[in-house]
Amino acid sequence: MMFATFVGMLAMRWQGRRGSSNIEDRRRSGGGGRGGVVRLGGAGGLGVLAIVVVGYFFGVDLTPLLDDQPGGSVSQSAPITQADEDAAQFVSVTLADTEEVWTKVFETQLDRTYNPPTLVLFKGITRSPCGDAGSASGPFYCPQDQKVYLDTAFFTTMEQRLGAKGDFASAYVVAHEVAHHVQDELGILSKVNGLRQQVSQADSNALSVRIELQADCMAGIWARSAQEEFGSLEPGDLDEAVNAARQIGDDTLQRNAGRNPNPHSFTHGTSQQRSKWFARGYDGGELSACDTFSGRDL
Repeated sequence: MMFATFVGMLAMRWQGRRGSSNIEDRRRSGGGGRGGVVRLGGAGGLGVLAIVVVGYFFGVDLTPLLDDQPGGSVSQSAPITQADEDAAQFVSVTLADTEEVWTKVFETQLDRTYNPPTLVLFKGITRSPCGDAGSASGPFYCPQDQKVYLDTAFFTTMEQRLGAKGDFASAYVVAHEVAHHVQDELGILSKVNGLRQQVSQADSNALSVRIELQADCMAGIWARSAQEEFGSLEPGDLDEAVNAARQIGDDTLQRNAGRNPNPHSFTHGTSQQRSKWFARGYDGGELSACDTFSGRDL
């Protein structure tokens, strides 16, 4: 397979390249950036829980972050380090790449126009219509405002606590969350999350796994296109992405948290499944390769 021959043959070329204008920076005091302080009415609860797609990188129950919140402003920032600034620039370039890739994919494969998401950078905690965003939540996509939320300190957490090192591992995280927006654009999220409200918890979790593995597959499509369009990959980059996918598998996260893996509680897929579907997207390069809903075998 193409993926197998590319892994290990190819740190990621991104410096000096175009950044995205679809960035809302809330990292500084008072919310910061052009986004400023977010003012929202209460919009949490179980309805939001049914539609939010959370990063879930820590193997913990994130439900408290999605409880109904009172109206008002939330913006809690922490000191901005050079690592945060570097991460912000990196995210901006990666987001710009996803915009170009998915614009082309939508045009050539779907004959449709792609509407890119906004990515919110924060440090500490900020508010979204899907609940408060903080370090415990990990990066996530909120369908209600079509924004990706990312704490720039998360990349340090990836490296130090999750063992997922490298630029391309970080790019994979961004690409995965953007892929949830692609699913939203295609109507997949609303349909599947509607079904999740009608079934048992175990079946709801199983549907969530299929959503997440499809996003991994779409991240693989992005990785292939990024190399073809921009020549952005260097030796070891795909290894970094595959390692990141493995480190955030449900079974690995639960095992590292000192728990026995419980498949019925999985919401994102096993390490093997996540790396497999990323590779499938990379090899196939087509959205048709990412149908995680037709078969029984993931």
